[in-house]
Amino acid sequence: MTTLSTTPPGSTNHTSNTAPPRGSSLRGAGTPARRRGSGRFVLACLLPALVLFAVFMVVPTVNVFRMSLYTWSGFSPDMRFVGLDNFTRLLDDRQFVRAFQNTVALLVVVSVVTMGMGLFLAAIMTRQRLRGRNLYRFLLYIPNVLSVVVIAAIFSAVYDQENGLLNGTLRLLSLDGLQRVWLGDQKIVLYSVAVAMVWQSLGYYMVLYMAGMSSVPEELYEASALDGASPARQFFAITLPLIWQSLRTTLTFFIMSAVNLSFVLVRAMTGGGPDGSSEVLLSYMYKQAYTNSSYGYGMAIGVVIFTFSFLVSLLVSRATRREPLQF
Repeated sequence: MTTLSTTPPGSTNHTSNTAPPRGSSLRGAGTPARRRGSGRFVLACLLPALVLFAVFMVVPTVNVFRMSLYTWSGFSPDMRFVGLDNFTRLLDDRQFVRAFQNTVALLVVVSVVTMGMGLFLAAIMTRQRLRGRNLYRFLLYIPNVLSVVVIAAIFSAVYDQENGLLNGTLRLLSLDGLQRVWLGDQKIVLYSVAVAMVWQSLGYYMVLYMAGMSSVPEELYEASALDGASPARQFFAITLPLIWQSLRTTLTFFIMSAVNLSFVLVRAMTGGGPDGSSEVLLSYMYKQAYTNSSYGYGMAIGVVIFTFSFLVSLLVSRATRREPLQF
């Protein structure tokens, strides 16, 4: 069978070779203009946030670094450039060294206890069928809603030597030998502040971990249960690896926020006492800059806090890095 062509002899079919797709020329001409317009729109949306970030974050941070190189009372117009002398003084300042040690101790103790208890409670709330589970979650979350100053007032009342709840309970149980001046004993005051920090943060991180655990497929637990895995084995082999990215992010965030939280609680509960035994870096910086009129020296402590927080966050991020698991 022969197929007849409809093209006249000697003519050339230009239609299939030269005709552009419908609308292609319009799209080609309009793409650069659209991209420029889209770029301007994105920049216009980001500009207010960038301006606010620069004014309230970048400029003050640069100013802290700059002022750490001067000696200034904070009120007089006399400013004297001293270079790195303020940082040299820090190495010989025993109170600064003690405040640094207290800050590290609080970060380690509070982070381990808060993250550990948050994971434990979240696993129980998620995997176990508890009656009144929503009530428990609500009660544990309440401290995070309260102001930190209110929490400091609550624990100051709990730790009161004469009429406090803690000593009163010990007295009621005939455990008078365990009574302490909880905020006046240099050996235990830091742990007393740590308990308040854990109580304030625990519920928030428990709820975050519950959200992550709730997204883990139930089929994984059922399959592991058929293989004879215990609840503890399921937690470490299934739950923890699958929420690792959430745990890693919250750990970094908590370390950063704990530095600020320790300052507010110490300032409200102990004022850094007794004899500097509960002093932390931010409270010591505040005293030097705004109480002792050593603004430049206080800003040098601020530079140390900034560098310390950045390095700790970087170290935690590197130490907890692992391949994300998907389900």
